Amino acid sequence: MKKINKGKSLSRLQLVCKLSALGAMGLASSVHAAEPFAADSPWMTGDWGGKRTELLDKGYDFSLEYVSEMASNLKGGYNDDTTGRYSDQFALGMKVDLQKVLGWHDAEFKLAITERSGRNISNDRIGDPRAGTLSSSQEVWGRGQTWRLTQMWIKQKYFDGALDVKAGRFGPGEDFNSFPCDFQNLSFCGSQVGNYVSTWYNWPISQWALRIKYNITPEVYAQVGVYEQNPSNLETGNGFKLSGSGTEGMILPVELVWTPSFNSLPGEYRIGYYKSTPNANDVYEDVNGQPQALTGAAFKSHSSKHGWWVVAQQQLTTHDGDASRGLSIFANATVHDKETNFVDNYQQIGLTYKGPFNSRPKDDIGIGIARIHVNDDVQDRVRLANQISGINDYDNPGFLPVQSTEYNSEIYYGFHVTDWLTVRPNLQYIKHPGGVDQVDDALVAGIKIQSKF
Repeated sequence: MKKINKGKSLSRLQLVCKLSALGAMGLASSVHAAEPFAADSPWMTGDWGGKRTELLDKGYDFSLEYVSEMASNLKGGYNDDTTGRYSDQFALGMKVDLQKVLGWHDAEFKLAITERSGRNISNDRIGDPRAGTLSSSQEVWGRGQTWRLTQMWIKQKYFDGALDVKAGRFGPGEDFNSFPCDFQNLSFCGSQVGNYVSTWYNWPISQWALRIKYNITPEVYAQVGVYEQNPSNLETGNGFKLSGSGTEGMILPVELVWTPSFNSLPGEYRIGYYKSTPNANDVYEDVNGQPQALTGAAFKSHSSKHGWWVVAQQQLTTHDGDASRGLSIFANATVHDKETNFVDNYQQIGLTYKGPFNSRPKDDIGIGIARIHVNDDVQDRVRLANQISGINDYDNPGFLPVQSTEYNSEIYYGFHVTDWLTVRPNLQYIKHPGGVDQVDDALVAGIKIQSKF
């Protein structure tokens, strides 16, 4: 088990306590305000004696959210030495209703700063370090364990809300190919395009961006975006970088979204396409059209890369007539440029059930299965490289593992402990971690905690 950094943990606790104390300054303003730790309060620190509601009424919404994920490899994987890993994220945010504060009609401002830390069980236990894994058993880990400016944008609506324009710093997954993140395995969490396309940066990375959305009907809208493609934003020391130095091009997504209601039950269906404008290397051929693994020459360059996605979510039933409870299904798929992308396709299906028991009406259950496939040309290049080197023994350190298809599955039960705390123990099964057939299938136990202060 990872040794906890007591100094860092103490500093976090002090931060939370200071924020709580700051909010408690208005404790005497309302006897009816939610008390700290009240089960029916949306915040652990309560309503700050009514001060929080007062601020909301004035247009200021402050938030501090925390997510922690623990995982242990129970069986299998590349290294079956059972251990545990812990990772977490703090998100400190502020949303401002600019109409209330400045009289700016139908406008709002959002700021969020995040901090991630910890380790990931997938890195050195589940996957072969020579190949890694295609997903992660702890989705909150990654993109540098550091502080980052994750959101800083202004949104303005026009024509009675028909046109919606957002500009500033944010990631494409906020609006395009978006999906909830209740599962702990990454293959069921958030925008899946960003998990398999190297130039699409998901949360917590931000970049300069513009997103324009138009509501065609109350149930249908179309949107288009322009996002800076800047690899330097990934660097740990650039978490608050605002300059455009290092920009290589743009990510251009477009999406059509349908939000119908069937039998008064909500659904959401997305279909989208993206183009990445920076030059991209071919995964197999060199500049002369020959196998790069054979010639050792520079890779053939393409002027861009592209792909598309579909996302579907639909509630199917209610529970005893309560529409806030019931069965929902979901599905995701992405397809990517076979000439330039390491992963060429991905699929996912699953279901959730909210309020399964009358005694636990706010709990939820989730089950999901995902498939991630490595481009056949990538596989052929690795096989050729091993053939050229004369190394065909998997246990030889110089052998390059051939990656094909990885399958991820997860089942969780979400305990809605309070309105500000949800605990989701989960069990994950990873078949062919990293798409490497020689790696034993892995069984991972996890627990995800989501809280709002």
